[in-house]
Amino acid sequence: MNWLVVVAGGMIGAPLRYLTDRAVQSRHDSLFPWGTFVVNVTGCLVLGTLTGAASVAPDLRLFLGTGLCGALTTYSTFSYETLRLAETGAGPYALANVAGSVVAGLGAAFAGVSLGQAVWP
Repeated sequence: MNWLVVVAGGMIGAPLRYLTDRAVQSRHDSLFPWGTFVVNVTGCLVLGTLTGAASVAPDLRLFLGTGLCGALTTYSTFSYETLRLAETGAGPYALANVAGSVVAGLGAAFAGVSLGQAVWP
Protein backbone atom coordinates (compact mmCIF):
# COMPACT_ATOMS: atom_id res chain seq x y z
CA MET A 1 0.00 0.00 0.00
CA ASN A 2 3.01 2.33 0.28
CA TRP A 3 2.96 2.83 -3.47
CA LEU A 4 -0.51 4.39 -3.25
CA VAL A 5 0.82 6.98 -0.83
CA VAL A 6 3.67 7.76 -3.24
CA VAL A 7 1.25 7.98 -6.19
CA ALA A 8 -0.99 10.37 -4.25
CA GLY A 9 1.98 12.65 -3.52
CA GLY A 10 3.08 12.48 -7.15
CA MET A 11 -0.41 13.39 -8.33
CA ILE A 12 -0.06 16.64 -6.41
CA GLY A 13 3.64 17.27 -7.08
CA ALA A 14 3.55 16.97 -10.89
CA PRO A 15 0.84 19.57 -11.57
CA LEU A 16 2.25 21.77 -8.79
CA ARG A 17 5.61 21.70 -10.56
CA TYR A 18 4.09 22.64 -13.90
CA LEU A 19 1.89 25.42 -12.50
CA THR A 20 4.67 26.85 -10.32
CA ASP A 21 7.14 26.77 -13.19
CA ARG A 22 4.74 28.60 -15.51
CA ALA A 23 3.74 31.15 -12.86
CA VAL A 24 7.33 31.98 -11.88
CA GLN A 25 8.68 32.01 -15.42
CA SER A 26 5.89 34.29 -16.66
CA ARG A 27 7.00 36.93 -14.15
CA HIS A 28 10.60 37.03 -15.37
CA ASP A 29 11.73 38.37 -18.70
CA SER A 30 15.00 36.46 -18.62
CA LEU A 31 16.70 33.50 -20.25
CA PHE A 32 17.40 32.09 -16.79
CA PRO A 33 15.05 29.17 -15.96
CA TRP A 34 13.64 30.66 -12.76
CA GLY A 35 10.64 28.30 -12.65
CA THR A 36 12.73 25.14 -12.55
CA PHE A 37 15.15 26.78 -10.11
CA VAL A 38 12.30 27.63 -7.70
CA VAL A 39 10.68 24.17 -7.76
CA ASN A 40 14.03 22.42 -7.27
CA VAL A 41 15.10 24.61 -4.35
CA THR A 42 11.64 24.30 -2.79
CA GLY A 43 11.86 20.51 -3.08
CA CYS A 44 15.27 20.58 -1.38
CA LEU A 45 13.79 22.59 1.49
CA VAL A 46 10.83 20.23 1.92
CA LEU A 47 12.99 17.10 1.77
CA GLY A 48 15.53 18.63 4.14
CA THR A 49 12.75 19.45 6.59
CA LEU A 50 11.48 15.87 6.44
CA THR A 51 15.01 14.59 6.97
CA GLY A 52 15.46 16.72 10.08
CA ALA A 53 12.03 15.93 11.50
CA ALA A 54 12.42 12.84 13.63
CA SER A 55 8.75 12.53 14.57
CA VAL A 56 7.18 12.60 11.08
CA ALA A 57 5.13 9.49 10.32
CA PRO A 58 6.54 7.09 7.69
CA ASP A 59 3.47 7.49 5.46
CA LEU A 60 3.88 11.27 5.50
CA ARG A 61 7.55 10.86 4.55
CA LEU A 62 6.53 8.69 1.59
CA PHE A 63 3.77 11.09 0.57
CA LEU A 64 5.80 14.29 0.82
CA GLY A 65 9.35 13.06 0.28
CA THR A 66 9.09 10.41 -2.40
CA GLY A 67 5.75 11.34 -3.98
CA LEU A 68 5.41 15.11 -3.84
CA CYS A 69 9.11 16.04 -3.95
CA GLY A 70 9.86 13.34 -6.49
CA ALA A 71 7.29 14.78 -8.88
CA LEU A 72 7.89 18.42 -7.94
CA THR A 73 11.63 18.52 -8.51
CA THR A 74 13.25 17.82 -11.84
CA TYR A 75 16.87 17.07 -12.55
CA SER A 76 16.14 16.27 -16.19
CA THR A 77 14.58 19.66 -16.91
CA PHE A 78 17.42 21.39 -15.04
CA SER A 79 19.92 19.51 -17.25
CA TYR A 80 17.98 20.20 -20.45
CA GLU A 81 17.59 23.91 -19.73
CA THR A 82 21.26 24.23 -18.82
CA LEU A 83 22.27 22.46 -22.03
CA ARG A 84 19.98 24.68 -24.13
CA LEU A 85 21.45 27.80 -22.51
CA ALA A 86 24.98 26.65 -23.32
CA GLU A 87 24.05 25.69 -26.90
CA THR A 88 22.41 29.03 -27.63
CA GLY A 89 25.39 31.06 -26.48
CA ALA A 90 24.08 31.92 -23.02
CA GLY A 91 27.02 30.28 -21.26
CA PRO A 92 27.01 32.66 -18.27
CA TYR A 93 23.35 31.81 -17.65
CA ALA A 94 24.15 28.09 -17.90
CA LEU A 95 26.97 28.43 -15.37
CA ALA A 96 24.81 30.54 -13.08
CA ASN A 97 22.07 27.91 -13.28
CA VAL A 98 24.45 25.12 -12.30
CA ALA A 99 26.23 27.01 -9.53
CA GLY A 100 23.08 28.67 -8.21
CA SER A 101 21.07 25.45 -8.21
CA VAL A 102 23.75 23.52 -6.33
CA VAL A 103 24.42 26.27 -3.77
CA ALA A 104 20.77 27.21 -3.22
CA GLY A 105 19.62 23.56 -3.22
CA LEU A 106 22.18 22.52 -0.62
CA GLY A 107 21.49 25.65 1.41
CA ALA A 108 17.76 24.93 1.36
CA ALA A 109 18.35 21.30 2.34
CA PHE A 110 20.54 22.30 5.29
CA ALA A 111 18.04 24.98 6.34
CA GLY A 112 15.26 22.41 6.06
CA VAL A 113 17.11 19.94 8.30
CA SER A 114 17.54 22.67 10.93
CA LEU A 115 13.89 23.64 10.61
CA GLY A 116 12.76 20.02 10.91
CA GLN A 117 14.87 19.46 14.00
CA ALA A 118 13.58 22.64 15.60
CA VAL A 119 9.90 22.11 14.87
CA TRP A 120 9.58 18.31 15.01
CA PRO A 121 12.32 17.01 17.35
